[in-house]
Amino acid sequence: MEKLRFAVVGCGSIGKRHIAVLDAEPDAVLAAICDIDEAKVKELSELYGGVPYFTDIHKMLNEVELDFVNIAAPHGLHASLSIEAAKAGKHILVEKPMALSIKDCNAMIAAAKENNVKLFVVKQNRFNAPIKLVKQALDLGKLGKLFMVQCNVMWNRHQEYYDLSEWRGKLSLEGGALHTQVSHFIDLLIWWFGDVVEAKTMIDTKNHQIEIEDCGISAIRFSSGVMASLFWTTCVYNQNLEGSISIIGEKGTIKIGGKYLNKIEFWDVQSYPMPEETTFEDLPNNYGKYQGTSSNHDKLIHSLIEQFTTNRKGVVEGDEAIKTISAIETIYQNV
Repeated sequence: MEKLRFAVVGCGSIGKRHIAVLDAEPDAVLAAICDIDEAKVKELSELYGGVPYFTDIHKMLNEVELDFVNIAAPHGLHASLSIEAAKAGKHILVEKPMALSIKDCNAMIAAAKENNVKLFVVKQNRFNAPIKLVKQALDLGKLGKLFMVQCNVMWNRHQEYYDLSEWRGKLSLEGGALHTQVSHFIDLLIWWFGDVVEAKTMIDTKNHQIEIEDCGISAIRFSSGVMASLFWTTCVYNQNLEGSISIIGEKGTIKIGGKYLNKIEFWDVQSYPMPEETTFEDLPNNYGKYQGTSSNHDKLIHSLIEQFTTNRKGVVEGDEAIKTISAIETIYQNV
């Protein structure tokens, strides 16, 4: 099999993760990197053996043979950069959130279809060991009728996290905490319980000098009828406390916990014990002074290559990822 050629656009914290994963993936070639910060992208080029670097995506798309463009730029640029890549005939893997509006997501999907390319969206938490266990139990109907779910995202982000960035905390470029810290959790809830059809929400900014919220609570109903409470904050003192999903069903109760949905904290399911040999090795993305969701980008990239070359399914495509953005719009609109 000929190796797929990838470029990474946006070389910040998550972009560096993409670069490292692609460099280590035996079936991929890191063919180019791009960022408007020339010093940053040049330093990364030297670190990765002189990979071609660019400060202009148009120049990169015109000069480098590519199969995929990975978009890891600020959220507000996801749509325009993805559309540029699609027009150049390149397949796209865009980081979460897919975009900041349904309108932009639809434009991205349309551009991909018009140019006969694939559009994928990063949802690496679906590869977490606890998530796969719960998905299997739900698919088999082991919890019976589903009643309620509680989702908590209780994390810490110091003011420095926002101050050292030109885009974090900015409404037009980041969107909100739901787009950044919570979108992976919302994706899982929709995957399991259906679209968000109703929400009643309160948000506030209590502890940061930013344009977006740092605290939020929402009561939600999914299309399946399942009721949910969503609690999120970046105000936890000093370090992340918890990222969890608790499911209450007719025949079972499960809590996925840890700081990053990386362990099963409670499992009581009728006639369906948790496999004894289960191991949880999911680790967080570590950015020095703060940590994010799981670092399973390597599993996602490998699965993407397999999916692309063998026509398998598994990695989220645009038509599915837009559901998360629709849910976020619904939650914010019902403040």
